[in-house]
Amino acid sequence: MAAHSHSHGHSHSHAHDHTHGATGKVLLISLVLTTAFVVFEAIAGFRSGSLALLSDAAHNFTDAFGLLLAGVGYAFQSRPGDHVKTFGYHRTGVLAAFINALTLVVLSVALLYESYLRFLHPEPVADTTMIVVAAIGLALNLGIAFGLGGHGSDLNIRAAWIHMAGDAASCVGIIIGAIVIRYTGWVQIDPLLSVLIGLMIIYTAWDIFLDSLNILLEGLPKGLKLAEVTGSIRAVPGVLDVHDLHIWSLGSESRAMSCHVLIEDMPPSESNAILCSMNEMLDHNFAIGHTTIQFEHMRCALADENCTQTRHTH
Repeated sequence: MAAHSHSHGHSHSHAHDHTHGATGKVLLISLVLTTAFVVFEAIAGFRSGSLALLSDAAHNFTDAFGLLLAGVGYAFQSRPGDHVKTFGYHRTGVLAAFINALTLVVLSVALLYESYLRFLHPEPVADTTMIVVAAIGLALNLGIAFGLGGHGSDLNIRAAWIHMAGDAASCVGIIIGAIVIRYTGWVQIDPLLSVLIGLMIIYTAWDIFLDSLNILLEGLPKGLKLAEVTGSIRAVPGVLDVHDLHIWSLGSESRAMSCHVLIEDMPPSESNAILCSMNEMLDHNFAIGHTTIQFEHMRCALADENCTQTRHTH
C-alpha cells in the first residue's frame, strides 16, 4: 500500500494571505528606501573619503539586492504547484537566500582587501559626514528590521532581516569611529571599521549560506536527527520496521519524507489506522507534513526479489 498524505490544515489561509500581503508591502517599501540610501551614502562616502561609509554603502547595496531577491522569492514560493512544478515554488525563496548570502561573502572579501590597502596608505576623513550619514542609516535599518518582524523561520525573510540588523550594527560602529577620529585624529580606525563590517557580514551570511545549501542539496532538515525519526516510526503500534527513509526540505518551512514500512500481512482497510497514526506523529513531533509511505508485508519482505509481485498498493 502506498499513500501520500498532506497533513497540514488550511483553516488559517485567510490570515496567512493577510500576513503574506503585509510582508510583501514591507519588502517593497524597504527596497525603495534602501536603494535611495545606497546612492546617498555612496556619494557621502566618496566626498568624505571614508572607506567605512563606502563599505556600508556596499553592504546596503547588497541589502537592496537581498530585499529584491527576498521579494521575488517570497512572491514565488507562495504559488501553488502546477503540472511542471508539482511541489510548487517553495525552493525559490531558498535559492534567493543562497544567492544573497554568496553575494555577501564575495563582497566582504573585496572590502577586506580595500581595508588592507587603506591601512598601508591612511587618508583623512570627514567625521561629521560619517556621523550624520550613519545616523540616518541606523534609523532606516532599524525601521526595516522592525517592519520585517524579526527573523522567524522563513529562511528568505531571515536573510533579509539579518542584512538589516547587521547593517544597523555597522552604523553604530561608524558613529563611534567618527567620534574617535574627531577627538584623537586616529584615521586608521576608518579601515579598521571596514574590516569589522566585512567580517560581520561574512559571519552573518555564512549561517544562511549553509542552511540554504543544505536544503538545495536535499539534506536532512536542520534540527532533525534521523535516528529519532526512525525510532518514533518504529514505536507506532503495528509497525515492525522501517527502511529506505528519506527526509528533505521543500522550502525553509516545509518538510517531506518517504519511507518503506514493514507491517504484518493485512488488508489495506486495517493498515489505514497505522498510516493515520504515523502521519499524525510525524506532523506533531517533527513538523513533517508531506509523506509518501509504502507498506511492505512480512511475507513480502521475505520474498526478496519477488517483493513487487506480492505488494499491496492503492
